[in-house]
Formats: sequence, structure tokens, C-alpha cells
Amino acid sequence: MNPLLNKLQPYPFEKLRQLFSDTRPAAGYHPISLGIGEPKHPTPAFIRQALADNLAGLATYPSTVGSEALRATIAGWLERRYDLPSLDPATQILPVNGSREALFALAQTVIDPTRDAVVICPNPFYQIYEGAAYLAGAQPFFVNSNPERNFAPDFASVPADVWPRVQLLYICSPGNPTGAVLSLADWKELFELSDRYGFVIASDECYSEIYFKAEAPLGSMQAAHQLGRGYQRLVAFSSLSKRSNVPGMRSGFVAGDPDILKKFLLYRTYHGGAMSLSVQAASIAAWNDEVHVAENRAKYITKFEQVTPLLQQALDVELPDAGFYLWAKVDKLAAISDTEYARRLYAEYNVTVLPGSYVAREAHGINPGSNRIRMALVAEVSECLEAAQRIVEFTRKLADR
Repeated sequence: MNPLLNKLQPYPFEKLRQLFSDTRPAAGYHPISLGIGEPKHPTPAFIRQALADNLAGLATYPSTVGSEALRATIAGWLERRYDLPSLDPATQILPVNGSREALFALAQTVIDPTRDAVVICPNPFYQIYEGAAYLAGAQPFFVNSNPERNFAPDFASVPADVWPRVQLLYICSPGNPTGAVLSLADWKELFELSDRYGFVIASDECYSEIYFKAEAPLGSMQAAHQLGRGYQRLVAFSSLSKRSNVPGMRSGFVAGDPDILKKFLLYRTYHGGAMSLSVQAASIAAWNDEVHVAENRAKYITKFEQVTPLLQQALDVELPDAGFYLWAKVDKLAAISDTEYARRLYAEYNVTVLPGSYVAREAHGINPGSNRIRMALVAEVSECLEAAQRIVEFTRKLADR
């Protein structure tokens, strides 16, 4: 067996299952889960119809590079969304089966494990980054989020002797779980570091279309263009899962540096990462429509505007920049760990939240997820409000004990 597998930790939801293994929720409450970031809004009918109308594609092996039509559609979306100059769909775009598998696979493409490689990961983070680093033969280095910077990672904290070993840097903007969005100044700092040390930037942007301010979140390629540079050593990842409520379609793309994408295509040709022609057709329909995206975003805005102030009665929590998570501190009214809070909330009120320490690592003396919980507001408004009311009641009772 591959000995690197021994470095992998259980996935957060497996840890949660173990946490609840000997706990039975109280009778009288129907279960509400805010634990998993799985979109629950209905898939738009026109996307379902496009998939159904193209089921003949199941009879054909798809090419790894994807159809010209899909790559051109994705290029057009990027140009419109981020006000970019014309992209070359043949060299700067590659369809992938969701951003998750591509984020993992990129590390296997760009890491040279013979060179004492380091992979920079934000902390807290999406666990795929850590697993990809380990299985590529690299060592993850965690950069803690800074609450004073709205939870953006503090890259100035990385020691000078670490940067020369860095081969890949993962960044998630809007962030999971904090919702932090990198500014143009943040991107300028990262690009300058990449220029100096030669590492690749993997920009995970799967939450880019769920935001709460008038201005859409800045994308990595958009930042590069605004700074007057190309996309060298930059790969952006996006997905239809959250944007279009189709997590089961497993449809996304990578875009950016054509030299990296050429090697990535070679890797994926052997890896077997081709997207079904049926899914490609439905993806074209989804990327070409913004009406359903605006409607989806409006639902999240309504939820967050109602749920956030309700939770603020008992928890230390703020409206994020973007994304569909609330990142709350649970020890505002009572001294309690995030894991114990999650376990007792489940036991007493049948509401599931994810302990913040499960999506972070102990690094530089702290676990930045400690005493926090991640709440995914993915269900409909009424269910999220019911969950929030239970959480407030539970938290107030903690303070009285």
C-alpha cells in the first residue's frame, strides 16, 4: 500500500459521525443539518431538460479535453464575468468533473517530490488541499486566517526560509469556511511571491457567485488582468455545483496558464478525467444563463439577512463577504469547545453543525477553528430560520447552566 495514505486524516464528516456515534437526538425535533455544504435549492428545470435531451451522449466515450463548444462557452463566461480580454479556449480552458477532483489532481501534476516540496494551504481550509499535498509527496504548510483581516490568510507570517521550497499554493476566495474574499492588494502580494519563488497558485473559486454586496467577488484572473500581467503560474478553478445547484453533475473547469494546462491535460488523459457528453451539453446551458444564478443568489441573501441577526443574539458571528457558510464563535455566552457544542446541540435540539476544529489544523501554536462552528445555510429559508432559533435557545441555556 502507498505509505503516504497513512498521513491522511479522517474527513471532517467522518469525524462528525464518530462524534455523534453514541448520541441520540432528543425526541420532538425533526432533524436539520447545517453541517454539509451541499446545495439544496432545486436544480433549474432548463438544466435538467438539457441533460435529458442529450442522453445520447452516454453512448460515446468523451474526450478529456472536452468539446470545442463547452470550452468556448466557459471562455465566454469568464470574459463576461471578470471583464477579461479574449481567452483561447483551446489552450487556456479545460473542463473537469467538478473542482474537487481537479484541485487534487493538479498537485499530482505540478509537484516535484524529489525537491523537498512544500504546499501552502490556508487554515482553516478545504481538506482536499492537505490530502493532495501529502499524496503528491509534499509537506503542507498551513497559513492561519487572521480575524482582523476578515479571516483572510496572513501570508506575511510565512517564514522566509519556507518560501523557496513552496511549489504550490492553494487559496480559496471566497473562502471555505470563512467567506473571506481576497482584495487586489492580496493578489498583488501573492503574484509577487509567485514571481519570486516560482510556485503555482491554485485559486479555488467555486463560491464566486454567492455574495452579499453589490460588487461581485474579485477573481484571480481578473486580478491578474487588472494588475497588467498574464496568467503565468496561475490556475483558477470553478464549478457549477453551487452556482447552478447541480452538485451531482460534477461539472467545472480550470483556466489560466496554458503551459500548466497542457501538462495537466496530459496527466488527466491517463487519469481518466473526461466529462460525459451529456453533462457537457447541460453545462453549456448552465454557463450561458445568468437569470437562475441571480435568483439563486437572491435566496441566499434573504436567508443570510434573516438568519445572521437572529444568531447574533447568542453567538459571535458576522455576515461573510460571500459563500454560503456562517463562521461563528461559540464561547460568547459560555466556555465550551466547538466539538462539545456540536455534540450537545445535536443531542438536545437535533441540529447538526460542523466543529470548526475539524476544518483546520493545529499550526503555529493554535487551531484557528477552535471554539468555532461552520453552519452551511443551504436549505430553504424556513428550515434555516428554525435551526437558528433552536441554536439561540440552546446557546442561551448553556449560559444559564
